[in-house]
Amino acid sequence: MIFLQTIITFLKDKEYRSLLFTSVLILAIGSITYHWIEGWSWIDSLYFSVITLTTIGYGDFSPQTSVGKLFTIFYILMGLGMILSFIHTVYNHYNEIKRKAKSKGE
Repeated sequence: MIFLQTIITFLKDKEYRSLLFTSVLILAIGSITYHWIEGWSWIDSLYFSVITLTTIGYGDFSPQTSVGKLFTIFYILMGLGMILSFIHTVYNHYNEIKRKAKSKGE
């Protein structure tokens, strides 16, 4: 529920909306590219994009083509900072909500 509230808050705030849009755009670029280059399904392409940019890297998917490997290098360098910034912003926003709720209860 808190995550949904955070997303709604992000959509209302111009600065957060830009960060959310950019994060979704980067994931979409990765998903489309992996679907096209590697021939993966849409869900597999999105899954690999998220797993790659969050640095989890389960290893169940990996690019098999040279173009896919080169794109992955570029994609990590381009997207990692943006995705981590998005995660950090969500985390800070969530902590701020918790802090405000706690101070109201005191």
